[in-house]
Amino acid sequence: MSGFDWPALMQAGMRGLGLSPDAFWGLTPAELRLMLGETAAPMNRAGLEALLAAYPDGGKGEGNDRS
Repeated sequence: MSGFDWPALMQAGMRGLGLSPDAFWGLTPAELRLMLGETAAPMNRAGLEALLAAYPDGGKGEGNDRS
């Protein structure tokens, strides 16, 4: 992934937080961001609409009462 500065993240996680390599690589990016003190903005209406468009409710047999 080109969106991550892996050397800086590895230094922050392993040197700054004292994580072992196994613990570092076992984290999700969101977990690492939380541990580093970063907070994500809450989802807004546009974000919800984008998720609904990308993952619409399924049809019959998928826990959906709509026909």
